[in-house]
Amino acid sequence: MTTAEVPAPALLARIPGSKSLTNRAVLLAAAARGTSRVRAPLVSDDTIAFRDALTACGTRVRSSPLAEYWEVTGTGRGPTGRARLWCADAGTAARFLPPYAATGHGTFLFNGSSQLRARPQGPLLEALRGLGADIETGPGDGLPLLVRADGLTGGRLVVDSSLSSQYLSGLLMAAPLMANGLTVRPEALVSSPYVAMTVALMRRFGATVEERPDGGLRVEPGGYTPADPVVEPDASTASYVFAAAAVTGRTVTVPGLAAGSLQGDLRFVEVLEKAGARVSVTADATSVTGTGRLRGGFDVDMGEISDTFMTLAAIAPLADAPITVHGIGHARLKESDRIAAVARNLRACGIDTEQGRDRITVRPGEPRPARIACHRDHRIAMAFSVLGLARPGTVTLDDPHCVAKTFPGFHEEMRRLFPAYELPDTAGRAADGDR
Repeated sequence: MTTAEVPAPALLARIPGSKSLTNRAVLLAAAARGTSRVRAPLVSDDTIAFRDALTACGTRVRSSPLAEYWEVTGTGRGPTGRARLWCADAGTAARFLPPYAATGHGTFLFNGSSQLRARPQGPLLEALRGLGADIETGPGDGLPLLVRADGLTGGRLVVDSSLSSQYLSGLLMAAPLMANGLTVRPEALVSSPYVAMTVALMRRFGATVEERPDGGLRVEPGGYTPADPVVEPDASTASYVFAAAAVTGRTVTVPGLAAGSLQGDLRFVEVLEKAGARVSVTADATSVTGTGRLRGGFDVDMGEISDTFMTLAAIAPLADAPITVHGIGHARLKESDRIAAVARNLRACGIDTEQGRDRITVRPGEPRPARIACHRDHRIAMAFSVLGLARPGTVTLDDPHCVAKTFPGFHEEMRRLFPAYELPDTAGRAADGDR
């Protein structure tokens, strides 16, 4: 082997903790009787909003000096008293905390940004009302939302889960605090790996959850016991560095994101493997190596890992044949209409793109310079940043700072890994104006 043939060493990516795991673990710790430590939590806009909302409910959360862990002291029951909870842009706060509040006693007012107020809540509120909760809502059954709580007895439910799995997860996590527990069956469930994540964490905190033959779940009453979970690196966030490896021909390794992960979005590396990358998933880490060629000519259902479809779509123009992603209709109801937003941005780059109700097809093409409309959506900003790395000078983000929702140091980490990455202008940040 000549010197020129010596492979470049693997790049070790520093990916922050999973938002989904952090917020679930902090809520379960708040519901447990005693003190838990949530280790390696994500510290970002969404998790801080979630933590602060719990604090407003009376939960004590103490951060270690360097945020290596959050110490959460729970009461073993739902919250009491009166509280105003600001959810900012955090969908998990708006979907997980109202069921928890309803198991307590008091009055709890939830509100959030205009972006969050536009996101649907109907199936969750219908389920809570079916359990006897007293809820008053804003226009269209969304935020602002007032919960007049007097405990929940529990019972049986069928939950419309076609728009989001978060409705089901929120109800499940509240179920051990209900007097009789809960038997629930999801209808048209999307993003099922997130429900599996919820159930695994509930069991870690001592809950009894039984899977039923009809696809439903039975949660016994009895509350939670403290635990000290370690939060894995965020698999959705890791998708951007893995995609960057695929388009640059480098090897990127994420330590701690490994076989046995609770996160379904780790399956994104299987999609990259389909596109020609080499993938290794071990007991300690996951690595992706680009081969110098991005292969297209396939269809893939990403319904269960829809947070990563934008990562694939953003690099799909660099493939040698069209790529179609389907099963992602519910992604139209996230921080933005993600299918439409991705299609418009790709067309602005001169890429031939076609969209349907639950799909998007991206054809090969050489991107031209364009200003990417992020729609205050962190995943759009991070996905198109990978395209900008592969084709320097073609991508400008209209809101590079929206990445703070889940990865405040995203741009700096990309530059550390890939010196050719062009840091966006970091001067100033658009004010929300919605609080």
